[in-house]
Amino acid sequence: MNSQKFLVGGIVGGILFFVLGYVFHGMLLKSFFDTNGMVVNMDAIKWWAMIVGNLASGFLLAYILGKANISTAGGGAGTGFIVGLLMSLSFDLIMYGIGHGMAELKGVAASVAVTAVTSAIAGAGIGMVLGMSKKTVAAA
Repeated sequence: MNSQKFLVGGIVGGILFFVLGYVFHGMLLKSFFDTNGMVVNMDAIKWWAMIVGNLASGFLLAYILGKANISTAGGGAGTGFIVGLLMSLSFDLIMYGIGHGMAELKGVAASVAVTAVTSAIAGAGIGMVLGMSKKTVAAA
């Protein structure tokens, strides 16, 4: 895998995860999550941790897509959806099982769905970056 494409893809993915996470969890579905046991206190967010965590998600997905030789938006979206679904399902159900921050199963199901969709969109962006030629990536 080209390290420049991995780096750019990871950053693009991290930005997409961050922005889409805020749009879905912090704006569009905030009231739904608040009433279904997954309250997000925007005043208490540790932004440095959110940024690093989202970048880590972007780099994880870029690594997986690179190892799978995926270099299209469609391939990235499909693989991103499955990876996001499985990762979120495992994490959210464990958190639900131990009772930390996830009180309603309906909220957990919505979180899994949102993460799968977010991962598909981030995967599409990463797949596009991985499919670019060296000249295009250098210009980006």
